Amino acid sequence: MTAPILSLKGVNKSFGPIDVLHDISLDLRAGEVLCLLGDNGAGKSTVIRLLSGVHQPSSGSIEIDGRPVKFASPREAADHGIATVHQFGGTFPLMSIGRSFFVGVEPTKGWGPFKIYDRKKANAIAVDAVQRLGITRITDGDRLVGGLSGGERQSLAIARAVHFGARVLILDEPTAALGVKQATHVLRIVNEAKRRGLAVIFITHQVMHAMAVGDHFAVLIRGAIAADFRKGDKTREEITDLMAGGASMATLESEIEGYMDSHNGHPPQQG
Repeated sequence: MTAPILSLKGVNKSFGPIDVLHDISLDLRAGEVLCLLGDNGAGKSTVIRLLSGVHQPSSGSIEIDGRPVKFASPREAADHGIATVHQFGGTFPLMSIGRSFFVGVEPTKGWGPFKIYDRKKANAIAVDAVQRLGITRITDGDRLVGGLSGGERQSLAIARAVHFGARVLILDEPTAALGVKQATHVLRIVNEAKRRGLAVIFITHQVMHAMAVGDHFAVLIRGAIAADFRKGDKTREEITDLMAGGASMATLESEIEGYMDSHNGHPPQQG
């Protein structure tokens, strides 16, 4: 097994007296998808913010290529090759595809004070990058981002990250607001990013989507890792049980079944 690109080692995060993350240790390797699973409030968002430089760990360390790093800002995380794509793609609805793709690093033409934005070059590169990820419907870089579907916006953001040399791609609930067809397309792009050798962290609470692309899985419950396993080690039902609290959920189900058996099949009434 190859050495990890990115590692969390015994990471804890507190906000004042409130402990949010407890002893998180994870490894992420090139060409692999790590699925970070958990319900709302499990701590997934805090992990994203630590890795993208928004917050710093209270204790423990983040390592890249085996060396400890400290990100003082999202820019520093990006400079280390970590790109975060949020649920709606982090794009700009009133910008063109070409402008959105190059925001902050626009290509120019001309010389000295006469430099101007090179719209034609930006559009050509952006359209080519998106099409190479399989989004063949996008052919015009002047088209407004606001006219794209949710899946196409995600694809544009992922294509941008790949183009600018990301080594680690963090996808925050990329399929949560999408229909089946769009979600399937995003999952296909996740597999393409993996094929190109990127390390992908796929944050989701949808077990089916995770199982479609994941190589490595970690389940977060109340800020701690409840399970860390490889593809094929657990069934969908076992993962769902873990996310729901596992044993406590099974106990509750058996109690309800026992109640129904003794009350002619009637479920417990709300009191």
